[in-house]
Amino acid sequence: MSKLDTSYFIFDIESVADGDLVSRLKYPGEGLLPAPAVAKYRAELLAENGKDFIPYTFHLPVSLVIAKVAVDFHLLELVCLDEEQSRSHEIVRLFWDGWRKYKRPKLVSFNGRGFDMPLLELCAFRYGISIPDWFAEEKRSFDQPRNRYNTNAHFDLHEWLTNNGASRFNGGLSLAANLIGKPGKMDVAGHMVQDLWDAGRGCEIHDYCRGDVLDTYFVFLRSRVVAGELDLAEERDLIEAARQLIEAHSQNSPGLAKYLAAWGDWQSPWVGGRSA
Repeated sequence: MSKLDTSYFIFDIESVADGDLVSRLKYPGEGLLPAPAVAKYRAELLAENGKDFIPYTFHLPVSLVIAKVAVDFHLLELVCLDEEQSRSHEIVRLFWDGWRKYKRPKLVSFNGRGFDMPLLELCAFRYGISIPDWFAEEKRSFDQPRNRYNTNAHFDLHEWLTNNGASRFNGGLSLAANLIGKPGKMDVAGHMVQDLWDAGRGCEIHDYCRGDVLDTYFVFLRSRVVAGELDLAEERDLIEAARQLIEAHSQNSPGLAKYLAAWGDWQSPWVGGRSA
């Protein structure tokens, strides 16, 4: 395998509620249009539990960003699928086709087992997309890529940080990124995606998704330091190479420019580097 071959897909999804589906299933016979149906459901959820996030089973992806990463952990490319049109069926198709095209690279996410992958699987169901190599039902359960504990196929950093849910990780990806000097959440957060989409501000959603993927990449690098696959000097070199790649594309990407403006460098607590 060449060191330039893509070995990892580090990814994130932003999604919005399918208003037609919400109207049909939650309010049959009321004749609600999609937007009022979503607004009504959000209001009910907010009154019930203080959060208005509609369950993923009613969602469609509108942004999916992938960081292609080499076997030596270098960031190769940052891609937003179907960015111009944000068609959910195309986003899902391109994701699964790309996963096969690149010979099933390891997926890396933050809480992807709890949200992103279930949504991608449900959309494959909705659109009739065949993904037998993901389900791999002929294999033993623990060898199937979608098995919760199969980290060879999908490495979920949230699962890794919480020992597969044994603890709670308050602060999420933003906290993990901030611990190592990276921006985390800036002026957009996940609960804002629905309103941004309804306002026709899809570009801001894509920028937000890019930022989350970059944060996930840097958190992944630090996880590899902790696991002993990288040392701090190697991590530093990879971060600098990624910074240069981001900078090279930032002139044509307001989101990347904003990410760089919020960039921070991790500071070792030991003078001169790590103590012996």
